[in-house]
Amino acid sequence: MTVRAARGGTRVTDFIKDRLLFIAGPALLLGLWFAAAYSGRFSQLIVVPPIDVWAAFRELQESGELGVHLAQSFHRLLNGFAAGAALGLLWGALMAVSKNFAVAVAPVFNAVRQIPSVAFIPMLILILGIGETFKILIVAKAAFFPIALASFDGIRAVSKAHLEVGKLYRLSLLAKIRYVILPGALTDLLTGVRLGLGRSWGVLVAAELFAADFGVGQMMEAGRQLFRLDVVFVGVVIAGVIGFTLDRGLQLIERRLTRWSLPEAT
Repeated sequence: MTVRAARGGTRVTDFIKDRLLFIAGPALLLGLWFAAAYSGRFSQLIVVPPIDVWAAFRELQESGELGVHLAQSFHRLLNGFAAGAALGLLWGALMAVSKNFAVAVAPVFNAVRQIPSVAFIPMLILILGIGETFKILIVAKAAFFPIALASFDGIRAVSKAHLEVGKLYRLSLLAKIRYVILPGALTDLLTGVRLGLGRSWGVLVAAELFAADFGVGQMMEAGRQLFRLDVVFVGVVIAGVIGFTLDRGLQLIERRLTRWSLPEAT
């Protein structure tokens, strides 16, 4: 009983320690922000105090403007990421199962993926205009390459012994994908999704800064034009919180889905 109590106490202590460490970074950053804003060394028109940023957040929230911007950004993110992820999964799978396809597309694939997604924004605006198409396309591009690479690496990493077992049991193609390939490639795929989603969100905010009627990026740009730096700070904080939340949520999903793994063949 004493040993159990000691272990339970250790778990509680570790939990509290982890939570304190988790909030230490944001608390330190907030403290530095307060210190800089009220130090007198910087104009509060430039380094806006956190209280003023909170007031601007409440203003945007109560007017309904913030909800409109967020809804538009999430709509673009969902559509662009879904398209890029689906194409990336297919492309990576084709490269993994077909050596000829991989050799044929590798030079262009590797060259284009080295180009930052934001570099395509001016060109896409010239070609497609400032409508929704270019924003969804740039988000899809940001998602495509990490997920294609993850799909390729994950499928290639599936043990040949596991594939032989699937062949031995005469599994159909769909059954083989479901019971052998997908579990074996799951960790790489989830990592690719995390990277792709994070990059997609970042490039979307950048695209909205260039040209958009609504969206988190456009809210920040409008604030800049009106010299409402409190609104700009609201956009920066919201973009960071959303990006963190998306990444953290996918981390939790990844842990839950990869608690088990296929044993390595000997």
